[in-house]
Amino acid sequence: MLKIKDLHFVVLASLLGQNFVNAQNVALPKCKNSFIVIAHRGAHQETPENTLSAYQKAIDLGVDFVEIDLRTSKDNQLIIMHDATLERMTGVKKRIKDLSLDSLNLLKIRDLNHLEWGQHTIPTFKDVLALCKNKINIYLDFKDASVEQSYKEIVEAGMQENVIIYINSKDQFDDWRRISPNMPLIISLPKAIKTASEMNDLLTSMKVDILDGNYAEYTAETVKAALTKNVPIWADIQSRTEGPEQWEMATATGLTGLQTDHPKELIAFLVWKGLRK
Repeated sequence: MLKIKDLHFVVLASLLGQNFVNAQNVALPKCKNSFIVIAHRGAHQETPENTLSAYQKAIDLGVDFVEIDLRTSKDNQLIIMHDATLERMTGVKKRIKDLSLDSLNLLKIRDLNHLEWGQHTIPTFKDVLALCKNKINIYLDFKDASVEQSYKEIVEAGMQENVIIYINSKDQFDDWRRISPNMPLIISLPKAIKTASEMNDLLTSMKVDILDGNYAEYTAETVKAALTKNVPIWADIQSRTEGPEQWEMATATGLTGLQTDHPKELIAFLVWKGLRK
């Protein structure tokens, strides 16, 4: 079975085969920092992931983007949860799409490894938009939701200039381009791209807004080729082994942003390196 990240390789191959070109010069959310830090599922070192508490901690740390995972309840309400099922985060062996929002509101998120972090409600998309407005940008992992409904809630919150979308299928890509052509879309780097020439060909054939993917798949040459095309690379570095050694490798290649499980420590490292104030 393909993992979520692997789906992006299929998406890109399909899009490139059709010579699909998206809207050019899409404006990205404004950030005061040149090196972007993205808190993966919020700053969840002292509170459960994908909770309002985790997002508030990211805000307090001065993170540029908070990454969230969007899913849909049985009654078509947009809620935040990484997994399709509720078992890992609530202990309930049910799927999110099989429960109404009222039923989901009765459940509590907790971290089994840190019960001292307490119990938290499952946030809705509206909750997160309201919390983040005028405080932090949103990196939206578009797991399972209606593009039209999602965009409507973004606009109603006045956050259309503060959200970027990480897509998980070609249909999502097409729907976002049709409904909101100016919304920045993020696509992972295909594993086939190994050289500057291949990167240049990719970005000539497909005008993507942002690239991501595993930081270790990039080289100084491919990063430079992307930046020449004005395409930033905000790579994934979150893992069990994440730390200064990996951050050193990532910054040495010229990457301009990282998605991390340790935003506080990463920011301190970037300040030490002179890459962030």
